[in-house]
Amino acid sequence: MEQNANEKRLSILQWAEDDRPREKLLLKGKSVLTDAELIAILIGSGNANESAVDVAKRIMSLAGNDLNALARMGVKDLCKIKGIGEAKAISIISAMELGRRRKQVEAEVITQFLGSIAIYNYFKADLMDLPTEQFWIVLLNHSLRPIKKVKIGEGGITQVSVDLRIIFKEALENLATNIALIHNHPSGKKTPSQEDKNITKKIVQAGEMLQIRIIDHIIFTNSGYYSFADEGDL
Repeated sequence: MEQNANEKRLSILQWAEDDRPREKLLLKGKSVLTDAELIAILIGSGNANESAVDVAKRIMSLAGNDLNALARMGVKDLCKIKGIGEAKAISIISAMELGRRRKQVEAEVITQFLGSIAIYNYFKADLMDLPTEQFWIVLLNHSLRPIKKVKIGEGGITQVSVDLRIIFKEALENLATNIALIHNHPSGKKTPSQEDKNITKKIVQAGEMLQIRIIDHIIFTNSGYYSFADEGDL
């Protein structure tokens, strides 16, 4: 006789030991666990009809099986899932934030900006997963070592306002001789808009008057970037 589809599923403790996320991590290492299994460890338990792994799979499905999308979800989004309350939602969000901060620590060890990838990596923790555009600069000395990074503006989904006076005020006050520009495209589109090209040209021209070089302008997306310098657009 077939089992009723609504019959309560086996709990994790009833599974074979190799299939339990915690035990699997201990026996085989963290790298063999799926994203859902790692999330199951975070939430600890499921609901009356589902194991923690089943609930975690639904969380990943809601996020399109994309950890970047999961990182953008808030407490209210996660609490829509049966079996996820505030405490579990906060645990997931906290884990994603720790991952973001790890990227920030890795970025801070950059001591010299010798290419576009260094600029991209330096800002990953600041710009990854943002729903709106932000425009940042990093001030550099003559050896292309970072002095300070500054958020210049924050806007909507498709554009951000940039004040050249703020950029060069920061540069002059911090004795920067080089600047790298970066802003994100939440849409994921890497190619620059005409407005991106126009503002870059204005900043480069203003920098030339002050003998401050713009070494690059990076368009940041979660999946990669566009470099004005690499493409010969500066």
